[in-house]
Amino acid sequence: MSRSTRTLLIVLSVALNIAFVAVWALHRLPIGCGHHASRRLVRGADFACPFHERIRATPAQRQEIDRRLEAFRKASIPLCMEVNKHRLELIDLLAAPEPDRTAIAAKQRQIAHGQSQMQERVIANLLEMKAALTPEQQKTLFDTIRARSDCAGHGPMAMGMGTNPPYR
Repeated sequence: MSRSTRTLLIVLSVALNIAFVAVWALHRLPIGCGHHASRRLVRGADFACPFHERIRATPAQRQEIDRRLEAFRKASIPLCMEVNKHRLELIDLLAAPEPDRTAIAAKQRQIAHGQSQMQERVIANLLEMKAALTPEQQKTLFDTIRARSDCAGHGPMAMGMGTNPPYR
């Protein structure tokens, strides 16, 4: 395998992994209680949520966090689907008998643009959520995100640099 092909495959792998991480983050980062949030809003039930308990959210804060998270997820689905569509198109371009490097580069730019948009949405959502929390709750939120933001066990927690146990 030539050096340029290996480099291209590494870049492709990184791009695909970033898209995967963006989707994973929507469902796993401790910024709400996932599918429980919509059930609580619809039924008015009081589900136990480890994240709400961890930051000691008031009932009003719980409702606000869940409302924002649900809106964020719904608004992010089309962008996520678009990035995934571009990823599949990139794979098709790479699988072609004679890959078109110009088309591949253009597709990479489309994927990177979508990932950048998703990152902006995540940041905006976190800033909105932060505004609804006290300084102590904000610290807990960001400490939790730091603890969960390692890369397959190779992040700060794996190196002994973290101070809080991961959110579970």
